[in-house]
Amino acid sequence: MSMWDERFAGERYVYGTRPNAWLASVAGRLRAGSRILSLGEGEGRNAVWLAQQGHRVEAVDGSAVGLAKAQRLAAERGVALATTVADLAAYRPEPKSWDAVILIFLHLPPPLRAAVHAGAEAALVPGGRLVVEAFTPRQLALSSGGPRQAELLYEVATLRADFPVITWEELREEEIELDEGPLHRGRAAVVRGLGHREP
Repeated sequence: MSMWDERFAGERYVYGTRPNAWLASVAGRLRAGSRILSLGEGEGRNAVWLAQQGHRVEAVDGSAVGLAKAQRLAAERGVALATTVADLAAYRPEPKSWDAVILIFLHLPPPLRAAVHAGAEAALVPGGRLVVEAFTPRQLALSSGGPRQAELLYEVATLRADFPVITWEELREEEIELDEGPLHRGRAAVVRGLGHREP
């Protein structure tokens, strides 16, 4: 059993069942009925919420345990959700086929991060939206969650380099109060971005 399967194995949703606050705050800018890809979706809180807003969502994660809970949450909320169990090191989304890609606290080692981000960018249709939130290196001084290895943390410069054809409408680092289940709670240092792929 993987670390993530073990983390998601209990009955509780360790990152809660409410959507990420940044995603919820910018979701109104997504085109109605968008086809949305959420990478590293885990237990489904963001994908299910987006489906509740009328979007067609596919959740991809390496943990079958997490995605089973995502399907359970979708059933409880009365929405359809497509799920794909996949190792992100091997997963390649279809190019120019998604209206939006969601990357919420998806922390990966630098070579894999760059490859996954390149695939996410390529997956967007022209004008498609990218929504991202991740911890910055300043999170190492805080105790609200996230990786403890600096190389797994992102900054504005990281995202600008990884997404060269994204025009950022918003991209900033800030401190926020996290309240996302028992494993994401308290003061946090994050980078938040909303952008679109140029035609």
